[in-house]
Amino acid sequence: MHTTVLDGGRVITCDEHGTIAEAIAIRDGRVLAIGDSGTVRARAGAQARVADLGGSTVIPGLIDTHPHLMHFGALAEPLVDITDATCHEDIVARIAARASVSPPGEWIMTTPVGEPHYFIRRSYRDLAEGRLPDRDVLDRAAPRNPVFIQAWAPVVPNVCAMNSLALDQLGISPSTPDRVGDVWIEKDPDGRPTGRLHGSVTNYYCDDPFMNDLLRRLPLLQADAILPGTQRAMRTFNALGVTTVYEAHLMTFSLVEFYRWLRDQEQLTLRVLCSPEAEPTGVVWSDPLQPAEYRQRLERARDLADRSDQMFRVDGVTVSPYGPCWPGFTLMREAYSDPYGRPTRGRPALSPEKVQEAIRYCHENGVRLNIVTSGLAEIDSHLDQLEELGQTPLTADGRAWLLQHFYFAEPDLVRRAAALGLDITTTMSFSWGKGEVVRERFGERLLPDFIPLARLLDAGLHVAAGSDWGPKNVFEHIALAVEPRYGASGRTAATPGISRRQALSMWTDQAAHVLRWDDIGSLRSGNHADLVILDRDPLTCPLDDLSNTKVITTMLGGKTVAGLDPAAGL
Repeated sequence: MHTTVLDGGRVITCDEHGTIAEAIAIRDGRVLAIGDSGTVRARAGAQARVADLGGSTVIPGLIDTHPHLMHFGALAEPLVDITDATCHEDIVARIAARASVSPPGEWIMTTPVGEPHYFIRRSYRDLAEGRLPDRDVLDRAAPRNPVFIQAWAPVVPNVCAMNSLALDQLGISPSTPDRVGDVWIEKDPDGRPTGRLHGSVTNYYCDDPFMNDLLRRLPLLQADAILPGTQRAMRTFNALGVTTVYEAHLMTFSLVEFYRWLRDQEQLTLRVLCSPEAEPTGVVWSDPLQPAEYRQRLERARDLADRSDQMFRVDGVTVSPYGPCWPGFTLMREAYSDPYGRPTRGRPALSPEKVQEAIRYCHENGVRLNIVTSGLAEIDSHLDQLEELGQTPLTADGRAWLLQHFYFAEPDLVRRAAALGLDITTTMSFSWGKGEVVRERFGERLLPDFIPLARLLDAGLHVAAGSDWGPKNVFEHIALAVEPRYGASGRTAATPGISRRQALSMWTDQAAHVLRWDDIGSLRSGNHADLVILDRDPLTCPLDDLSNTKVITTMLGGKTVAGLDPAAGL
C-alpha cells in the first residue's frame, strides 16, 4: 500500500465545518487522514511519501453538474479549430492544412471564430476584416472540398459561411431567394451568393425549417469522433480541476452506453453520473416521439438505474421542455419580442402532457426526475404539476428531484420549490452570458429574479453549479457568483452575490449532495481522494485575481490525471 502526504500548504476540505487543514494523507485512492501536519504524518507512517505543497492550496475535485462534456467533445473533435483565428489568411491557412490531407469531396467543418459559448469577449467581428470570409476566400483554402464555418448556439441571429462547393451541394444559388424563413442569403451586387448566411443559422436550438434542412445534410455529429472527442474533453476538464460530471440534458441512451463502454475499458478520467433524457429535443436530428415510444424510454431509464459503481452511475430520467431565450423559445407568461421583433410567448420543446406523464411515472415508480427548465410560464406549469401529487416528490429511497437551470426564480417560485424539497442546478454562464438579452427581451424588472443565488440558498435549497456546454474556467464562475456581472456590458448584475465559500460549495460538497454521491465533494477521511492543487487560495486571493487561478495538479482517486505528479515534486 502506497501512502502519500501532501504537506506545506493549505487544504480547504469543504466539509460541514468549513475545516482548513495543513496536510492530507492519501492511501489506496482514499483520504486516510487530514488535519495538522504532525498528526497526518504520524497517521501516514514513516514509509509514506511526502510531497511539499510549497504554499499551494488543495481543494476537493470539482463537480460539474451540466457540462455537455461528451456532446462538446464529439462535435468539436473533427473540426478545424479557428476559435483564435485573427484574419482571413489565418483561416485559409488552417483550412488548407486540413484540405491537404482530406479526400476530394469530403466536408471540412470548422468551429466558429471567437470564444464559445456566447462569443461575447471575442467573435468573428474581431477578425481583422470584421466579418467571416466569403466563398472566394474559402475556395482558395479548399478548392476540392466543401467548407462550412459553423455558427454555434445559443446566439441568434448569427452568421455562418461556406465555399462554392458547399453552396453547390446544399443547392444555394443565385435563384435562391434572398430570405427563406428566418435565414438571409447574403448576395453580392450581381446577385451571386457570397457564402455567408445570416439569421437563425445556429447548429441547434435553431428550428428554422430551411436551416434545419441544410444542417441535416452536414456531418455535424460523426460517430468516429465520439471516442477521441470524449477523451480529449475529459483531459481538458481534468486540466480545469473537474473530477466528476453529471450528464443529463440531451443524453441519449446510446451516449449513456458509450460512457459505460469507457468505464468498462477503464478509460474514464473522471466520475460520471448520467440521467438519460426521455425525449431529446433542440438538435436537428431529433423528432417527436410517439406516446408508446416515450413511455418505453421512461421504463428503460427506470431499469438502467445503478448507483453502485464508483466511476460510472446511471440515475433517473431527464425531461427538457427548456427553450433558450436568444431564439425566442423561453416560455413566458407575457408576450415578448423574438430576435426579429415578432411577439411571442415562447414555444415548448416538450408538451406539458409529456412532462405530466414523466412526473406521474417517476412518482409511481420511485424514479428520480430531472427537469430542465427556464421561463416563468414553464416553471409555473412544472410546480403546479408537482404540487398536484399531494406530497413531496421523492425517489423510493428519499432522494429529491431536480430542477436544472431555474432561470427566473421569483420569491414565490423559490418558496414553492423549497416546499417540494427540490434540488437545484444552475450556472453563472446564464447571468454572465444572457443577462443583457434578458433585459432586452423581458425587461429590467425581471433581472433581480434571474439566477438569484442568494435567494435560492437563503430558502434552504441545495444548489449545484455547472458550466453548460464545454469546458469553462470554474474560478471565473466562482468569482461571478460572488460578484455577478453581465458579460456584454460588464456591469454588475441585479442579483446579490454569495460568499466565496458558498460559491465553491456549489462545485464541491453541495454538488455531491445534489448528485447524492456520498464520498466525493469534500476531503474527509474515507472519501475518494479526488482533489485539485491550486497556485493560490480561492477563498482569500483578491477577487479580481480569482479567475486567474491555475490548476497545478488534478487527482482522481489519488492518481494524477492532469498537471504535475505531487510524488515527483510540484
